[in-house]
Amino acid sequence: MPSLDDQVTFARSTRTSATYAVSLLVAATAALTGCGSSDSGSDDPLQDDAAAGGTVVVGSNNFPESILLADIYGEALKSKGIKVSYKLNIGSRETTYGLIKNGTITVMPEYNGALLSYLNADAVPTSVEDTNKSITAELDSKLTLLEPSKAEDKDAVAINEATAKKYSLTSESTIADLADVASELVIGGSPEFQTRQQGLLGLKSEYGLEFKSFKALDAGGPLTVAALKGNNIQAADLFTTDPTIAANKFVVLKDPKNLFSFQNVTPLAYKSDLPAEGVSVLNEISAKLDTETLIGLNSEVQADNKDPLDVAKTWLSSAGLS
Repeated sequence: MPSLDDQVTFARSTRTSATYAVSLLVAATAALTGCGSSDSGSDDPLQDDAAAGGTVVVGSNNFPESILLADIYGEALKSKGIKVSYKLNIGSRETTYGLIKNGTITVMPEYNGALLSYLNADAVPTSVEDTNKSITAELDSKLTLLEPSKAEDKDAVAINEATAKKYSLTSESTIADLADVASELVIGGSPEFQTRQQGLLGLKSEYGLEFKSFKALDAGGPLTVAALKGNNIQAADLFTTDPTIAANKFVVLKDPKNLFSFQNVTPLAYKSDLPAEGVSVLNEISAKLDTETLIGLNSEVQADNKDPLDVAKTWLSSAGLS
Protein backbone atom coordinates (compact mmCIF):
# COMPACT_ATOMS: atom_id res chain seq x y z
CA MET A 1 0.00 0.00 0.00
CA PRO A 2 1.43 3.42 -0.90
CA SER A 3 2.13 5.93 1.86
CA LEU A 4 -0.39 8.67 2.61
CA ASP A 5 1.86 11.24 0.91
CA ASP A 6 2.00 9.04 -2.18
CA GLN A 7 -1.78 8.72 -2.15
CA VAL A 8 -2.23 12.48 -2.05
CA THR A 9 0.32 12.86 -4.85
CA PHE A 10 -1.63 10.42 -6.99
CA ALA A 11 -4.89 12.21 -6.29
CA ARG A 12 -3.38 15.58 -7.12
CA SER A 13 -1.78 14.26 -10.31
CA THR A 14 -5.24 13.83 -11.78
CA ARG A 15 -5.25 17.58 -12.30
CA THR A 16 -2.97 17.40 -15.32
CA SER A 17 -4.27 15.94 -18.55
CA ALA A 18 -1.09 13.98 -19.17
CA THR A 19 -1.50 11.83 -16.05
CA TYR A 20 -5.25 11.94 -15.52
CA ALA A 21 -6.14 8.58 -17.03
CA VAL A 22 -3.37 6.73 -15.16
CA SER A 23 -4.32 8.41 -11.90
CA LEU A 24 -7.95 7.43 -12.28
CA LEU A 25 -6.83 3.79 -12.39
CA VAL A 26 -4.63 4.26 -9.33
CA ALA A 27 -7.39 6.05 -7.42
CA ALA A 28 -9.94 3.40 -8.33
CA THR A 29 -7.60 0.61 -7.26
CA ALA A 30 -6.79 2.45 -4.05
CA ALA A 31 -10.47 2.88 -3.24
CA LEU A 32 -11.04 -0.85 -3.61
CA THR A 33 -8.03 -1.80 -1.48
CA GLY A 34 -8.52 0.74 1.29
CA CYS A 35 -6.02 3.30 0.06
CA GLY A 36 -7.55 6.68 -0.66
CA SER A 37 -6.53 10.24 -1.36
CA SER A 38 -7.41 12.20 1.76
CA ASP A 39 -4.94 14.36 3.62
CA SER A 40 -6.04 13.01 6.98
CA GLY A 41 -8.69 10.82 8.54
CA SER A 42 -9.76 7.60 6.85
CA ASP A 43 -7.58 6.44 3.98
CA ASP A 44 -10.56 5.07 2.08
CA PRO A 45 -12.71 7.75 0.40
CA LEU A 46 -15.57 5.24 0.17
CA GLN A 47 -15.49 4.27 3.84
CA ASP A 48 -18.69 5.09 5.69
CA ASP A 49 -17.28 7.32 8.42
CA ALA A 50 -18.15 10.87 9.43
CA ALA A 51 -15.68 13.74 9.72
CA ALA A 52 -13.79 13.51 13.00
CA GLY A 53 -12.40 16.08 15.39
CA GLY A 54 -14.01 19.08 13.76
CA THR A 55 -12.36 18.39 10.41
CA VAL A 56 -14.18 19.59 7.29
CA VAL A 57 -13.78 16.92 4.61
CA VAL A 58 -13.77 18.36 1.10
CA GLY A 59 -14.61 15.87 -1.63
CA SER A 60 -14.60 15.87 -5.41
CA ASN A 61 -15.90 13.88 -8.33
CA ASN A 62 -13.55 12.15 -10.75
CA PHE A 63 -12.73 14.89 -13.25
CA PRO A 64 -10.19 17.73 -13.20
CA GLU A 65 -12.52 20.69 -12.72
CA SER A 66 -14.18 19.11 -9.70
CA ILE A 67 -10.77 18.52 -8.12
CA LEU A 68 -9.73 22.11 -8.86
CA LEU A 69 -12.92 23.46 -7.27
CA ALA A 70 -12.41 21.20 -4.25
CA ASP A 71 -8.96 22.73 -3.82
CA ILE A 72 -10.45 26.22 -4.02
CA TYR A 73 -13.02 25.35 -1.36
CA GLY A 74 -10.54 23.57 0.89
CA GLU A 75 -7.83 26.24 0.80
CA ALA A 76 -10.39 28.99 1.44
CA LEU A 77 -11.69 27.08 4.46
CA LYS A 78 -8.13 26.65 5.74
CA SER A 79 -7.59 30.41 5.49
CA LYS A 80 -10.37 30.80 8.08
CA GLY A 81 -8.59 28.50 10.51
CA ILE A 82 -10.80 25.51 9.73
CA LYS A 83 -9.18 22.07 9.79
CA VAL A 84 -9.53 20.49 6.34
CA SER A 85 -8.88 17.09 4.82
CA TYR A 86 -9.48 15.98 1.24
CA LYS A 87 -11.16 12.98 -0.36
CA LEU A 88 -10.48 13.64 -4.03
CA ASN A 89 -11.33 11.92 -7.31
CA ILE A 90 -13.88 9.64 -5.64
CA GLY A 91 -16.18 8.92 -8.55
CA SER A 92 -19.49 10.02 -9.96
CA ARG A 93 -22.48 11.63 -8.23
CA GLU A 94 -24.03 8.19 -7.84
CA THR A 95 -21.28 7.54 -5.28
CA THR A 96 -20.52 10.96 -3.83
CA TYR A 97 -24.11 11.92 -2.96
CA GLY A 98 -24.33 8.95 -0.59
CA LEU A 99 -21.04 9.91 1.02
CA ILE A 100 -22.05 13.49 1.69
CA LYS A 101 -25.48 12.35 2.90
CA ASN A 102 -23.92 10.15 5.56
CA GLY A 103 -21.34 12.77 6.61
CA THR A 104 -18.25 11.06 5.19
CA ILE A 105 -17.82 14.22 3.09
CA THR A 106 -18.65 17.65 4.50
CA VAL A 107 -18.63 19.76 1.37
CA MET A 108 -18.07 19.36 -2.33
CA PRO A 109 -18.59 21.32 -5.54
CA GLU A 110 -21.84 20.51 -7.31
CA TYR A 111 -23.63 21.60 -10.47
CA ASN A 112 -27.17 22.53 -9.57
CA GLY A 113 -28.98 21.33 -12.69
CA ALA A 114 -27.22 17.97 -12.75
CA LEU A 115 -27.84 17.49 -9.04
CA LEU A 116 -31.54 18.23 -9.51
CA SER A 117 -31.74 15.78 -12.39
CA TYR A 118 -30.17 13.13 -10.13
CA LEU A 119 -32.66 13.85 -7.36
CA ASN A 120 -35.68 14.24 -9.64
CA ALA A 121 -35.33 13.25 -13.28
CA ASP A 122 -38.72 14.74 -14.10
CA ALA A 123 -37.92 18.25 -12.87
CA VAL A 124 -37.94 20.98 -15.52
CA PRO A 125 -36.55 24.14 -13.88
CA THR A 126 -37.07 27.50 -15.53
CA SER A 127 -34.39 29.54 -13.74
CA VAL A 128 -31.41 29.24 -11.42
CA GLU A 129 -33.64 30.17 -8.50
CA ASP A 130 -36.20 27.55 -9.49
CA THR A 131 -33.45 24.97 -9.84
CA ASN A 132 -32.09 25.57 -6.35
CA LYS A 133 -35.57 25.73 -4.81
CA SER A 134 -36.41 22.39 -6.39
CA ILE A 135 -33.14 20.88 -5.15
CA THR A 136 -33.83 22.04 -1.60
CA ALA A 137 -37.22 20.34 -1.73
CA GLU A 138 -35.56 17.05 -2.71
CA LEU A 139 -32.39 17.17 -0.60
CA ASP A 140 -31.82 14.97 2.40
CA SER A 141 -32.59 17.03 5.51
CA LYS A 142 -28.99 16.75 6.71
CA LEU A 143 -27.72 18.59 3.63
CA THR A 144 -27.81 22.19 2.49
CA LEU A 145 -27.17 23.86 -0.83
CA LEU A 146 -25.17 27.08 -0.50
CA GLU A 147 -25.23 30.08 -2.83
CA PRO A 148 -24.81 29.32 -6.57
CA SER A 149 -22.01 30.97 -8.51
CA LYS A 150 -22.39 32.60 -11.90
CA ALA A 151 -19.96 30.01 -13.26
CA GLU A 152 -21.69 27.40 -15.37
CA ASP A 153 -20.20 24.22 -16.78
CA LYS A 154 -22.70 22.23 -18.78
CA ASP A 155 -22.53 18.84 -20.34
CA ALA A 156 -22.59 19.26 -24.09
CA VAL A 157 -22.75 17.07 -27.16
CA ALA A 158 -19.59 17.78 -29.14
CA ILE A 159 -18.55 16.36 -32.49
CA ASN A 160 -15.11 16.30 -34.03
CA GLU A 161 -14.05 18.41 -36.99
CA ALA A 162 -14.29 15.57 -39.51
CA THR A 163 -17.84 14.70 -38.47
CA ALA A 164 -18.88 18.35 -38.60
CA LYS A 165 -17.55 18.65 -42.15
CA LYS A 166 -19.07 15.35 -43.26
CA TYR A 167 -22.57 16.36 -42.19
CA SER A 168 -22.25 20.14 -42.71
CA LEU A 169 -22.70 20.94 -39.02
CA THR A 170 -21.52 24.15 -37.39
CA SER A 171 -21.62 25.84 -33.99
CA GLU A 172 -25.08 27.10 -35.01
CA SER A 173 -26.33 23.53 -35.45
CA THR A 174 -28.36 21.87 -32.72
CA ILE A 175 -28.46 18.43 -31.18
CA ALA A 176 -31.65 17.85 -33.17
CA ASP A 177 -29.59 18.06 -36.37
CA LEU A 178 -28.07 14.68 -35.47
CA ALA A 179 -31.44 12.92 -35.64
CA ASP A 180 -30.95 11.60 -39.19
CA VAL A 181 -27.30 10.61 -38.75
CA ALA A 182 -26.98 9.46 -35.12
CA SER A 183 -27.35 5.82 -36.20
CA GLU A 184 -24.02 6.20 -38.03
CA LEU A 185 -22.17 7.69 -35.05
CA VAL A 186 -20.47 6.29 -31.96
CA ILE A 187 -20.84 8.53 -28.92
CA GLY A 188 -18.56 8.40 -25.90
CA GLY A 189 -18.60 9.63 -22.33
CA SER A 190 -18.56 8.51 -18.72
CA PRO A 191 -20.30 5.19 -17.97
CA GLU A 192 -23.02 7.11 -16.10
CA PHE A 193 -23.86 9.14 -19.22
CA GLN A 194 -25.41 6.00 -20.70
CA THR A 195 -28.08 5.74 -17.99
CA ARG A 196 -28.77 9.38 -17.06
CA GLN A 197 -31.63 11.55 -18.19
CA GLN A 198 -29.01 14.23 -18.81
CA GLY A 199 -27.32 11.69 -21.07
CA LEU A 200 -28.39 9.06 -23.58
CA LEU A 201 -31.85 8.70 -22.05
CA GLY A 202 -32.61 12.39 -22.52
CA LEU A 203 -30.99 12.55 -25.95
CA LYS A 204 -33.42 9.83 -27.03
CA SER A 205 -36.55 11.15 -25.29
CA GLU A 206 -35.99 14.83 -26.07
CA TYR A 207 -34.24 14.69 -29.44
CA GLY A 208 -35.01 11.21 -30.77
CA LEU A 209 -31.33 10.28 -31.04
CA GLU A 210 -30.33 6.62 -31.23
CA PHE A 211 -26.60 6.24 -31.75
CA LYS A 212 -24.82 3.37 -33.45
CA SER A 213 -23.16 2.54 -30.13
CA PHE A 214 -21.88 4.01 -26.89
CA LYS A 215 -18.26 3.82 -25.72
CA ALA A 216 -17.70 4.14 -21.97
CA LEU A 217 -14.67 6.35 -21.36
CA ASP A 218 -14.21 9.05 -18.71
CA ALA A 219 -16.12 12.12 -17.53
CA GLY A 220 -15.07 14.67 -20.13
CA GLY A 221 -11.44 13.73 -19.57
CA PRO A 222 -8.44 12.85 -21.73
CA LEU A 223 -9.76 9.43 -22.74
CA THR A 224 -12.88 10.98 -24.21
CA VAL A 225 -10.97 13.84 -25.82
CA ALA A 226 -8.41 11.47 -27.36
CA ALA A 227 -11.13 9.16 -28.70
CA LEU A 228 -13.00 12.07 -30.28
CA LYS A 229 -9.83 13.57 -31.71
CA GLY A 230 -8.82 10.19 -33.16
CA ASN A 231 -12.31 9.58 -34.58
CA ASN A 232 -12.73 6.42 -32.51
CA ILE A 233 -15.93 8.14 -31.51
CA GLN A 234 -17.64 10.84 -33.55
CA ALA A 235 -19.62 12.50 -30.76
CA ALA A 236 -18.92 12.94 -27.07
CA ASP A 237 -20.18 14.31 -23.80
CA LEU A 238 -17.77 17.13 -22.97
CA PHE A 239 -17.96 20.00 -20.51
CA THR A 240 -18.44 23.50 -21.88
CA THR A 241 -15.55 24.96 -19.84
CA ASP A 242 -13.07 22.46 -21.32
CA PRO A 243 -10.23 24.29 -23.13
CA THR A 244 -9.62 21.25 -25.37
CA ILE A 245 -12.85 21.98 -27.27
CA ALA A 246 -11.36 25.03 -28.97
CA ALA A 247 -7.87 23.54 -29.17
CA ASN A 248 -9.14 20.54 -31.16
CA LYS A 249 -11.75 22.42 -33.21
CA PHE A 250 -14.56 20.33 -31.78
CA VAL A 251 -18.06 21.63 -32.52
CA VAL A 252 -20.47 21.97 -29.60
CA LEU A 253 -24.08 21.55 -30.69
CA LYS A 254 -26.72 23.85 -29.25
CA ASP A 255 -29.28 22.45 -26.84
CA PRO A 256 -32.57 24.28 -27.60
CA LYS A 257 -34.62 21.95 -25.43
CA ASN A 258 -32.36 22.72 -22.47
CA LEU A 259 -31.74 19.06 -21.72
CA PHE A 260 -28.60 19.98 -19.82
CA SER A 261 -30.43 22.71 -17.93
CA PHE A 262 -28.82 25.26 -15.61
CA GLN A 263 -25.43 24.11 -14.34
CA ASN A 264 -24.15 26.66 -11.84
CA VAL A 265 -21.21 25.63 -9.69
CA THR A 266 -22.69 25.44 -6.19
CA PRO A 267 -21.29 24.10 -2.89
CA LEU A 268 -23.24 21.23 -1.34
CA ALA A 269 -22.66 20.72 2.38
CA TYR A 270 -23.40 18.43 5.29
CA LYS A 271 -24.98 20.99 7.62
CA SER A 272 -23.79 19.96 11.06
CA ASP A 273 -20.10 19.66 10.17
CA LEU A 274 -19.64 22.98 8.36
CA PRO A 275 -19.17 25.95 10.72
CA ALA A 276 -20.76 29.32 10.00
CA GLU A 277 -17.47 30.86 8.90
CA GLY A 278 -17.13 28.02 6.40
CA VAL A 279 -20.56 28.74 4.95
CA SER A 280 -19.61 32.42 4.68
CA VAL A 281 -16.33 31.90 2.81
CA LEU A 282 -17.84 29.36 0.40
CA ASN A 283 -20.62 31.82 -0.41
CA GLU A 284 -17.94 34.49 -1.00
CA ILE A 285 -16.29 32.16 -3.52
CA SER A 286 -19.59 31.72 -5.35
CA ALA A 287 -20.04 35.51 -5.48
CA LYS A 288 -16.69 35.92 -7.25
CA LEU A 289 -16.57 32.87 -9.52
CA ASP A 290 -17.95 33.27 -13.06
CA THR A 291 -17.74 31.16 -16.20
CA GLU A 292 -14.93 33.17 -17.80
CA THR A 293 -12.84 32.80 -14.66
CA LEU A 294 -13.51 29.07 -14.47
CA ILE A 295 -12.51 28.56 -18.11
CA GLY A 296 -9.26 30.41 -17.42
CA LEU A 297 -8.50 28.34 -14.33
CA ASN A 298 -9.26 25.12 -16.21
CA SER A 299 -6.92 26.20 -18.99
CA GLU A 300 -4.08 26.71 -16.51
CA VAL A 301 -4.59 23.18 -15.22
CA GLN A 302 -5.44 21.26 -18.37
CA ALA A 303 -3.57 23.19 -21.06
CA ASP A 304 -0.63 24.61 -19.09
CA ASN A 305 -0.28 21.55 -16.83
CA LYS A 306 -0.13 23.59 -13.63
CA ASP A 307 -0.85 21.99 -10.28
CA PRO A 308 -4.51 22.74 -9.45
CA LEU A 309 -3.59 23.36 -5.83
CA ASP A 310 -1.25 26.15 -6.91
CA VAL A 311 -3.87 27.50 -9.32
CA ALA A 312 -6.46 27.47 -6.53
CA LYS A 313 -4.19 29.30 -4.10
CA THR A 314 -3.22 31.94 -6.66
CA TRP A 315 -6.84 32.65 -7.59
CA LEU A 316 -7.98 32.82 -3.97
CA SER A 317 -5.23 35.33 -3.26
CA SER A 318 -6.12 37.46 -6.30
CA ALA A 319 -9.78 37.38 -5.27
CA GLY A 320 -8.99 38.44 -1.71
CA LEU A 321 -10.20 35.15 -0.28
CA SER A 322 -7.07 33.85 1.41
